[in-house]
Amino acid sequence: MIEVGPTLQAVPRNWGRRLLRWSAGWWMVLHFGAQMLVMVLSPSSYRRSQRHVMYCHLYAATAQFLAGFTIISALVSLVIIRIVVATASSYGLSRYALDVLVRALVIELLPLLVALFVALRYTMPGGEEVASMRAQGRLLAIWRAGGDPARDELLPRVVAGVFAVALLAALSCVLALVLTYVTVYGFTTWGFEDYTRSVGQVFNPGVTLIFALKAWFFSLAVAILPLAPVAHHGTGATARKLDNIAQLGRVFALLLLIEVLSLVGNYY
Repeated sequence: MIEVGPTLQAVPRNWGRRLLRWSAGWWMVLHFGAQMLVMVLSPSSYRRSQRHVMYCHLYAATAQFLAGFTIISALVSLVIIRIVVATASSYGLSRYALDVLVRALVIELLPLLVALFVALRYTMPGGEEVASMRAQGRLLAIWRAGGDPARDELLPRVVAGVFAVALLAALSCVLALVLTYVTVYGFTTWGFEDYTRSVGQVFNPGVTLIFALKAWFFSLAVAILPLAPVAHHGTGATARKLDNIAQLGRVFALLLLIEVLSLVGNYY
Protein backbone atom coordinates (compact mmCIF):
# COMPACT_ATOMS: atom_id res chain seq x y z
CA MET A 1 0.00 0.00 0.00
CA ILE A 2 1.37 3.38 -1.03
CA GLU A 3 1.71 5.88 1.79
CA VAL A 4 1.13 9.53 1.13
CA GLY A 5 4.02 11.62 2.45
CA PRO A 6 3.56 14.69 4.58
CA THR A 7 4.47 16.95 1.64
CA LEU A 8 1.63 15.60 -0.51
CA GLN A 9 -0.76 15.82 2.41
CA ALA A 10 0.15 19.48 2.87
CA VAL A 11 -0.66 20.42 -0.73
CA PRO A 12 -4.48 20.53 -0.31
CA ARG A 13 -4.03 22.38 2.98
CA ASN A 14 -1.82 25.02 1.33
CA TRP A 15 -4.26 25.44 -1.53
CA GLY A 16 -7.08 25.82 0.97
CA ARG A 17 -5.19 28.55 2.83
CA ARG A 18 -4.49 30.39 -0.44
CA LEU A 19 -8.13 30.16 -1.47
CA LEU A 20 -9.26 31.50 1.90
CA ARG A 21 -6.74 34.34 1.73
CA TRP A 22 -7.84 35.14 -1.84
CA SER A 23 -11.53 35.10 -0.86
CA ALA A 24 -10.90 37.19 2.25
CA GLY A 25 -8.93 39.74 0.22
CA TRP A 26 -11.65 40.22 -2.37
CA TRP A 27 -14.34 40.33 0.32
CA MET A 28 -12.51 43.16 2.05
CA VAL A 29 -12.17 44.94 -1.30
CA LEU A 30 -15.91 44.63 -2.00
CA HIS A 31 -16.83 45.82 1.49
CA PHE A 32 -14.46 48.78 1.27
CA GLY A 33 -15.64 49.63 -2.25
CA ALA A 34 -19.29 49.59 -1.20
CA GLN A 35 -18.48 51.87 1.75
CA MET A 36 -16.62 54.32 -0.49
CA LEU A 37 -19.38 54.37 -3.13
CA VAL A 38 -21.97 55.17 -0.47
CA MET A 39 -19.81 58.00 0.84
CA VAL A 40 -19.10 59.33 -2.67
CA LEU A 41 -22.84 59.53 -3.39
CA SER A 42 -23.67 61.07 -0.01
CA PRO A 43 -23.95 64.90 0.00
CA SER A 44 -22.81 65.01 3.63
CA SER A 45 -19.36 63.85 2.53
CA TYR A 46 -18.73 67.20 0.84
CA ARG A 47 -19.27 69.52 3.77
CA ARG A 48 -17.43 72.82 3.87
CA SER A 49 -14.71 71.59 6.26
CA GLN A 50 -13.92 68.72 3.89
CA ARG A 51 -13.58 70.70 0.68
CA HIS A 52 -10.07 72.01 1.27
CA VAL A 53 -8.71 68.49 1.81
CA MET A 54 -10.61 67.31 -1.26
CA TYR A 55 -9.17 70.10 -3.41
CA CYS A 56 -5.64 69.33 -2.23
CA HIS A 57 -5.95 65.68 -3.25
CA LEU A 58 -7.54 66.60 -6.59
CA TYR A 59 -4.60 68.91 -7.28
CA ALA A 60 -2.05 66.30 -6.21
CA ALA A 61 -3.64 63.62 -8.42
CA THR A 62 -3.77 65.70 -11.61
CA ALA A 63 -1.75 68.92 -11.71
CA GLN A 64 1.68 67.45 -11.06
CA PHE A 65 1.23 64.75 -13.71
CA LEU A 66 -0.70 66.73 -16.32
CA ALA A 67 2.20 68.05 -18.41
CA GLY A 68 4.22 64.82 -18.32
CA PHE A 69 1.28 62.59 -19.16
CA THR A 70 0.18 64.91 -21.98
CA ILE A 71 3.61 64.62 -23.58
CA ILE A 72 3.71 60.83 -23.11
CA SER A 73 0.21 60.26 -24.49
CA ALA A 74 0.91 62.56 -27.45
CA LEU A 75 4.11 60.68 -28.34
CA VAL A 76 2.47 57.27 -27.97
CA SER A 77 -0.55 58.37 -30.00
CA LEU A 78 1.59 59.91 -32.73
CA VAL A 79 3.73 56.78 -33.09
CA ILE A 80 0.69 54.49 -33.31
CA ILE A 81 -1.06 56.85 -35.75
CA ARG A 82 1.94 56.94 -38.06
CA ILE A 83 2.30 53.15 -37.96
CA VAL A 84 -1.39 52.52 -38.72
CA VAL A 85 -1.59 55.16 -41.47
CA ALA A 86 1.60 53.99 -43.17
CA THR A 87 0.60 50.33 -42.97
CA ALA A 88 -2.89 51.02 -44.31
CA SER A 89 -1.48 53.09 -47.20
CA SER A 90 1.00 50.38 -48.18
CA TYR A 91 -1.83 47.84 -48.50
CA GLY A 92 -4.26 50.23 -50.18
CA LEU A 93 -6.58 50.34 -47.17
CA SER A 94 -6.29 54.03 -46.29
CA ARG A 95 -10.06 54.43 -45.98
CA TYR A 96 -10.05 52.00 -43.03
CA ALA A 97 -7.17 53.65 -41.17
CA LEU A 98 -9.31 56.23 -39.41
CA ASP A 99 -11.80 53.63 -38.18
CA VAL A 100 -8.99 51.44 -36.85
CA LEU A 101 -7.31 54.35 -35.10
CA VAL A 102 -10.45 55.52 -33.34
CA ARG A 103 -11.42 52.02 -32.25
CA ALA A 104 -7.98 50.75 -31.23
CA LEU A 105 -6.32 53.90 -29.93
CA VAL A 106 -9.08 56.11 -28.54
CA ILE A 107 -11.58 53.52 -27.35
CA GLU A 108 -9.30 50.69 -26.19
CA LEU A 109 -5.67 51.65 -25.62
CA LEU A 110 -5.69 55.14 -24.14
CA PRO A 111 -8.19 54.52 -21.30
CA LEU A 112 -6.16 51.49 -20.22
CA LEU A 113 -2.93 53.50 -20.40
CA VAL A 114 -4.49 56.27 -18.29
CA ALA A 115 -5.71 53.82 -15.64
CA LEU A 116 -2.30 52.18 -15.32
CA PHE A 117 -0.56 55.57 -15.21
CA VAL A 118 -2.80 56.90 -12.42
CA ALA A 119 -2.46 53.64 -10.49
CA LEU A 120 1.34 53.63 -10.64
CA ARG A 121 1.86 57.36 -10.08
CA TYR A 122 -0.83 58.26 -7.55
CA THR A 123 -3.13 55.59 -6.10
CA MET A 124 -0.55 52.86 -5.47
CA PRO A 125 1.80 55.22 -3.54
CA GLY A 126 -1.29 56.51 -1.74
CA GLY A 127 -2.25 52.94 -0.91
CA GLU A 128 1.17 52.34 0.62
CA GLU A 129 0.74 55.47 2.74
CA VAL A 130 -2.70 54.35 3.92
CA ALA A 131 -1.36 50.87 4.72
CA SER A 132 1.37 52.48 6.82
CA MET A 133 -1.25 54.57 8.62
CA ARG A 134 -3.25 51.40 9.35
CA ALA A 135 -0.16 49.60 10.65
CA GLN A 136 0.81 52.53 12.90
CA GLY A 137 -2.72 52.88 14.26
CA ARG A 138 -3.18 56.43 12.97
CA LEU A 139 -6.57 55.70 11.40
CA LEU A 140 -7.74 54.13 14.66
CA ALA A 141 -6.49 57.18 16.54
CA ILE A 142 -8.57 59.47 14.31
CA TRP A 143 -11.64 57.35 15.01
CA ARG A 144 -11.02 57.39 18.77
CA ALA A 145 -10.61 61.16 18.66
CA GLY A 146 -14.11 61.49 17.25
CA GLY A 147 -13.19 61.80 13.59
CA ASP A 148 -14.08 59.60 10.63
CA PRO A 149 -10.94 58.18 8.98
CA ALA A 150 -12.91 56.92 5.98
CA ARG A 151 -14.29 60.39 5.29
CA ASP A 152 -11.23 62.42 6.32
CA GLU A 153 -8.39 60.31 4.86
CA LEU A 154 -9.73 57.72 2.40
CA LEU A 155 -12.62 59.40 0.60
CA PRO A 156 -10.55 62.36 -0.74
CA ARG A 157 -8.03 59.91 -2.22
CA VAL A 158 -10.78 57.87 -3.87
CA VAL A 159 -12.45 60.95 -5.36
CA ALA A 160 -9.07 62.24 -6.56
CA GLY A 161 -8.26 58.91 -8.21
CA VAL A 162 -11.60 58.81 -10.03
CA PHE A 163 -11.22 62.43 -11.12
CA ALA A 164 -7.65 61.89 -12.34
CA VAL A 165 -8.62 58.93 -14.53
CA ALA A 166 -11.62 60.78 -15.99
CA LEU A 167 -9.68 63.98 -16.69
CA LEU A 168 -6.58 62.34 -18.17
CA ALA A 169 -8.66 59.92 -20.25
CA ALA A 170 -10.71 62.77 -21.73
CA LEU A 171 -7.57 64.83 -22.39
CA SER A 172 -5.63 61.99 -24.02
CA CYS A 173 -8.58 60.91 -26.20
CA VAL A 174 -9.22 64.45 -27.47
CA LEU A 175 -5.51 64.90 -28.13
CA ALA A 176 -5.39 61.61 -30.05
CA LEU A 177 -8.37 62.65 -32.18
CA VAL A 178 -6.69 65.98 -33.00
CA LEU A 179 -3.39 64.29 -33.87
CA THR A 180 -5.23 61.78 -36.04
CA TYR A 181 -6.93 64.54 -38.00
CA VAL A 182 -3.67 66.47 -38.48
CA THR A 183 -1.84 63.33 -39.60
CA VAL A 184 -4.51 62.27 -42.09
CA TYR A 185 -5.69 65.64 -43.44
CA GLY A 186 -2.93 68.04 -42.45
CA PHE A 187 -3.37 71.56 -41.08
CA THR A 188 -6.46 72.27 -43.18
CA THR A 189 -10.21 72.33 -42.59
CA TRP A 190 -11.39 70.68 -45.80
CA GLY A 191 -11.56 67.21 -44.24
CA PHE A 192 -13.31 68.21 -41.04
CA GLU A 193 -16.79 67.21 -42.22
CA ASP A 194 -15.70 63.76 -43.40
CA TYR A 195 -13.63 63.29 -40.26
CA THR A 196 -16.44 64.12 -37.84
CA ARG A 197 -18.82 61.90 -39.81
CA SER A 198 -16.39 58.96 -39.60
CA VAL A 199 -15.77 59.46 -35.89
CA GLY A 200 -19.50 59.79 -35.25
CA GLN A 201 -20.15 56.51 -37.04
CA VAL A 202 -17.67 54.77 -34.74
CA PHE A 203 -19.11 56.38 -31.60
CA ASN A 204 -22.62 55.06 -32.00
CA PRO A 205 -24.83 55.00 -28.86
CA GLY A 206 -23.81 51.44 -27.91
CA VAL A 207 -20.07 52.07 -28.25
CA THR A 208 -20.35 55.40 -26.43
CA LEU A 209 -22.20 53.79 -23.52
CA ILE A 210 -19.65 50.97 -23.22
CA PHE A 211 -16.78 53.47 -23.46
CA ALA A 212 -18.25 55.59 -20.66
CA LEU A 213 -18.90 52.56 -18.46
CA LYS A 214 -15.40 51.23 -19.06
CA ALA A 215 -13.83 54.56 -18.10
CA TRP A 216 -16.03 54.69 -14.98
CA PHE A 217 -15.13 51.18 -13.84
CA PHE A 218 -11.46 51.79 -14.66
CA SER A 219 -11.50 54.84 -12.41
CA LEU A 220 -13.23 52.94 -9.59
CA ALA A 221 -10.79 50.02 -9.82
CA VAL A 222 -7.76 52.31 -9.79
CA ALA A 223 -9.09 54.51 -6.99
CA ILE A 224 -10.49 51.86 -4.63
CA LEU A 225 -8.32 48.74 -4.92
CA PRO A 226 -4.97 50.25 -3.81
CA LEU A 227 -6.61 51.79 -0.73
CA ALA A 228 -8.57 48.70 0.31
CA PRO A 229 -7.30 46.62 3.25
CA VAL A 230 -5.55 43.38 2.31
CA ALA A 231 -5.00 39.99 3.92
CA HIS A 232 -1.42 40.58 5.02
CA HIS A 233 1.32 38.04 4.35
CA GLY A 234 2.96 38.92 7.66
CA THR A 235 5.16 41.68 9.03
CA GLY A 236 8.46 43.05 7.86
CA ALA A 237 9.85 44.45 4.60
CA THR A 238 9.38 41.22 2.65
CA ALA A 239 5.73 40.96 3.70
CA ARG A 240 5.10 44.58 2.67
CA LYS A 241 6.59 43.89 -0.74
CA LEU A 242 4.34 40.85 -1.12
CA ASP A 243 1.32 42.96 -0.14
CA ASN A 244 2.25 45.62 -2.73
CA ILE A 245 2.69 42.97 -5.42
CA ALA A 246 -0.66 41.45 -4.52
CA GLN A 247 -2.34 44.85 -4.72
CA LEU A 248 -0.77 45.60 -8.11
CA GLY A 249 -1.74 42.17 -9.42
CA ARG A 250 -5.30 42.67 -8.20
CA VAL A 251 -5.53 46.07 -9.93
CA PHE A 252 -4.09 44.73 -13.19
CA ALA A 253 -6.36 41.66 -13.15
CA LEU A 254 -9.50 43.76 -12.62
CA LEU A 255 -8.50 46.23 -15.35
CA LEU A 256 -7.90 43.34 -17.72
CA LEU A 257 -11.30 41.84 -16.88
CA ILE A 258 -13.04 45.17 -17.53
CA GLU A 259 -11.20 45.53 -20.84
CA VAL A 260 -12.19 42.01 -21.94
CA LEU A 261 -15.83 42.66 -21.05
CA SER A 262 -15.79 45.91 -23.03
CA LEU A 263 -14.32 44.11 -26.05
CA VAL A 264 -17.06 41.49 -25.81
CA GLY A 265 -19.70 44.22 -25.62
CA ASN A 266 -18.28 46.14 -28.59
CA TYR A 267 -17.48 43.33 -31.01
CA TYR A 268 -19.68 40.34 -30.14
